[in-house]
Amino acid sequence: MKAVNSVVAVYNSHDQAELAVKLLQEAGVDMKTLSIAAKDTHTDEHVVGYYNAGDRMKYWGKMGAYWGGFWGLLFGSAMFGIPGIGPLLVAGPLVAWIVAGLEGAVVVGGVSALGAGLVSIGIPKDSVVEYETAIKSDKFVLIVHGSFDDVKKAEDIIERSRHKTYTVHGETVYA
Repeated sequence: MKAVNSVVAVYNSHDQAELAVKLLQEAGVDMKTLSIAAKDTHTDEHVVGYYNAGDRMKYWGKMGAYWGGFWGLLFGSAMFGIPGIGPLLVAGPLVAWIVAGLEGAVVVGGVSALGAGLVSIGIPKDSVVEYETAIKSDKFVLIVHGSFDDVKKAEDIIERSRHKTYTVHGETVYA
């Protein structure tokens, strides 16, 4: 039996987060298990976006050059307006977790739609608050979600990257 786990890393800059994604890709980590979330700090008055869980976002205003690397590597993307956080760009399965939380009208005491998505995969509320705070502070949150072995492999790579912090969430399973 395999447990589903996550490793969540916080990066100070776009470049650091993008490098971590590329390192994970080069190591053979399944890109469908990666998500990234960050504020849209380069918003202009004409930004338009929508989510598409099967492909990439078709239009994201003038953000293409800045976010293009993430959208090209990760599956599914969206732009959300999250009260208390502001414009939030998300790529990877986290999009579906947030949308499921919104569509199901999930109310998880004291957390945003982003928080509801994270809680739904087993990330504790206190950690969710930490990640929301990081995003509000213009940090980048990278999540790898999967089996114990998959997350352990990703953790080894993330540990060597230029992260601010990282935490593994889930249950340890002994075979």
